[in-house]
Amino acid sequence: MTDVERESMEYDVVIVGAGPAGLSAAIRLKQLDADLNVVVLEKGSEVGAHILSGAVLDPSGLNALIPAWAEKGAPVTVKVKEDNFLMLTEKGGFKIPNWPMPPLMNNHGNYIVSMANVCRWMAEQAEAMGVEIFPGMACSELVYGENGEVKGVVAGEFGKQKDGTPGPSYEPGMELHGKYVFLSEGVRGSLSKQVIAKYDLGRESDVQKYGLGMKEIWEIDPAKHSEGRVTHTMGWPLGGNAGGGSFIYHLDNNQIYIGFVVHLNYKNPHLFPYMEFQRFKHHPKVAELLQGGKRVAYGARAISEGGWQSIPKVAFPGGALLGCSAGLVNVPRIKGNHNAMLSGKAAAEAAYSAIKAGRSGDELVEYDADLRSGPIATDLKRVRNVKPLWSKFGLWTSLALGGFDMWIANLTGWNPLGTLKHGKSDAEATEPAAQHAPIDYPKPDGKISFDRLTNVSFSATNHAEDEPCHLVLADPSVPIGVNLPKYAEPAQRYCPAGVYEVLRDEDGSNPRFQINAQNCVHCKTCDIKDPSQNITWVTPQGGEGPNYPNM
Repeated sequence: MTDVERESMEYDVVIVGAGPAGLSAAIRLKQLDADLNVVVLEKGSEVGAHILSGAVLDPSGLNALIPAWAEKGAPVTVKVKEDNFLMLTEKGGFKIPNWPMPPLMNNHGNYIVSMANVCRWMAEQAEAMGVEIFPGMACSELVYGENGEVKGVVAGEFGKQKDGTPGPSYEPGMELHGKYVFLSEGVRGSLSKQVIAKYDLGRESDVQKYGLGMKEIWEIDPAKHSEGRVTHTMGWPLGGNAGGGSFIYHLDNNQIYIGFVVHLNYKNPHLFPYMEFQRFKHHPKVAELLQGGKRVAYGARAISEGGWQSIPKVAFPGGALLGCSAGLVNVPRIKGNHNAMLSGKAAAEAAYSAIKAGRSGDELVEYDADLRSGPIATDLKRVRNVKPLWSKFGLWTSLALGGFDMWIANLTGWNPLGTLKHGKSDAEATEPAAQHAPIDYPKPDGKISFDRLTNVSFSATNHAEDEPCHLVLADPSVPIGVNLPKYAEPAQRYCPAGVYEVLRDEDGSNPRFQINAQNCVHCKTCDIKDPSQNITWVTPQGGEGPNYPNM
């Protein structure tokens, strides 16, 4: 709707997304110059509403940004006291000793946190410094300047009808212009995806790889709770069907975070990631922990897994990609929040220097250089071959070769295996259904395991009914005409919220594709895994989607 007239507001820096990267950038900008005008726009109903992370936090990013975070009351209090790695079989398993693992895998000095609550606290610090933060403000479009640079975003557009035309309560939103625009939207951000394509930022990087992370919060029997215990598992139930594993983190108040990650490069379109998670909870070691407890929250989110070789160019004309929009997760450590904070800090420093020098709308090449030579590079370079090894050779070979490569890199800074390639995208990795056997999943019992729609109700997800569908099909005929006969339409299974269904008449005829957009938890898996790359996730109205309490 380019013909819509909108008011505009001018800022020094416009930041899209109030996650750890965006808030770190805002805080650092104000630390450097209290007079800078900085705005943070957040699509969730409040800061933290769309934040989902494991999370065991490496405090290095927070230390660099706010050294006195403990005195300032940061909700970072549960120290890791116990670190376990388990290899599961169907009925049992065994512990992998910690001593063969490189030091970088050690969680000593880290904290079990709710990143949603950490972001809420960071937002309080930013606002106290004069940062303007507007939750419920989805950024639906980029605004370009005369020279093709990004000069701002459109935020706060409300009231479109299903057909995309303005309804009776239509609000056109505003254009927020900045000397620089930071995109810190998280994994597979809708504006970040456009910018990467427009400026060909990925031309010198490998394909990005992804996982799907699903998470529940449980209150468990106090007798079974051990504050500070961290457990990761691999093996059953995924086996050779897919890469991935689980995490179980004991925080305070007799609560645990229990989560499951499935790498999205799996081949078998019959695989059902959500049901793998539910089946995992029935493992004897896990079910015993959960019995007598209750689930209090659920959510899901895609995770960037490409690592060092998949990072695109992070500076573009008029702005920068921060945090998971750039793909800064350390896969073997299952950590990215520290790198998100460090990227926000580095981008802020580059923008401050540029603005001080009278620049605007150009490329912050200093930020790109810092990211590729500073602490983020150190963190990601030495683990860069773990993911491609796992994808190519499976779990056991990747453990041996990846461990060897990480150890040498940790000791010398040199990876003996060089930089391995990822190969196919996750969408391209999907093989025809005829090449694979269907997988029989046990029915959830309603006590330890749950169906998707029941669990989605524990994410407090909400979308308006009368608005354009934010899951856009490039060709509406593809789901039934191509994906169903060739791939058994995997959208029915890869979505962790039950958004996509294939409906049929009673006799099994007349298949049709239905999108239940109201269920969407904004995980972005469909945008990533659809084998025909026919689905584009765009932002719905601000304030919609999940409302995570303390994920």
